Amino acid sequence: MTDPTLERWRLLLGEPGGACLGGAPLGARAAARDAAVDWLYGRDEDLRRRGVRQAGSGPSTLTTFDWLDDIAELFPKATVERLQRDAVERYEIHDVVTDAAVLARIEPNAALLKAVLRTKHLMNPQVLRLARRIVEQVVRELMDKLATDVRTAFTGTKVRRSGRLRLARNFDVVRTLRANLGRYQPDTGKVVIETPYFFSRTRRHLEQWQVILLVDQSGSMVESVIHSAVTAACLWGLPGVRTHLVAFDTEVVDLTADVDDPVELLMKVQLGGGTDIARAAAYGAGLVDQPRRAIVVLISDFYEGGDAGRLVRIVRELVGQGSKVLGLAALDEQANPAFDRELGQRLADAGAYVGAMTPGELASFVAEHVGR
Repeated sequence: MTDPTLERWRLLLGEPGGACLGGAPLGARAAARDAAVDWLYGRDEDLRRRGVRQAGSGPSTLTTFDWLDDIAELFPKATVERLQRDAVERYEIHDVVTDAAVLARIEPNAALLKAVLRTKHLMNPQVLRLARRIVEQVVRELMDKLATDVRTAFTGTKVRRSGRLRLARNFDVVRTLRANLGRYQPDTGKVVIETPYFFSRTRRHLEQWQVILLVDQSGSMVESVIHSAVTAACLWGLPGVRTHLVAFDTEVVDLTADVDDPVELLMKVQLGGGTDIARAAAYGAGLVDQPRRAIVVLISDFYEGGDAGRLVRIVRELVGQGSKVLGLAALDEQANPAFDRELGQRLADAGAYVGAMTPGELASFVAEHVGR
């Protein structure tokens, strides 16, 4: 019987790793897995140069449709999603998301949503209808997840008075220690707690605030575009919050009319092109009604193709009039920023908050300021 660990190494390395098995052939299922992996990674020039995986010299007879069927049968779900993601993002096998037969069979996931947004301009109407299924399902899952975070953020804020609901998240450490310091035991170095205190939570009294989301729709910002649309939809209709969503490249497009339908909104987004952040910031500044009740969120990698000096001036003016300006280099579940740090620092020096957030963290930021 073949050692499973050695067999996995053979599958990882491809044909050059045959020595792992001492020359023994792969079993039927392992051979099928090897063929499926080779169909994808065998096209990688870097792997071939390193002698890791080398595809055969003859043309493959396996179609994308066949390959998707095979991997669904041969691998666990997590592996299937990784293979699909690499196919569309790493090797740009566009027929994964532009072929009607493929789209009708494929399981929607976040990687495919990004691929659809990048390639929808290549799709005919029939394929576009099928692609919308992917957008709808993934957006619905994101909405369900974020809606919980938004509800939590806006449900209530801690206030400094005793509460009846004794939950760990409401524990008032400072007041409890202060009230029980007389029971400090020097020999053990501990404070004996006789009376614990807890915060109570009260629903915020919300006055009208504007939340203006300015979203860079360049190709590198696709995840932030997706999460901006979902975040805006979750904020839409909250008491005391009026949400705007504006997408920009070198042009500015106000998508606020579609904020309550993130699927429709995403299908209208045009990824790619240049970037004029200053122009978008000027548009956002023009939307502000009450400066001291406005939060302007600029979501971009800050690689400015327009006038960086003008952008800094606009941000400084917004801050000077009392508006909150938040510059986000990423708005997604990982919140891993990649941005022009020099311009980001200039915006921070002008008074903006600059960083990266998950959608839930952005909701909490908005809730904290709206609740003041």
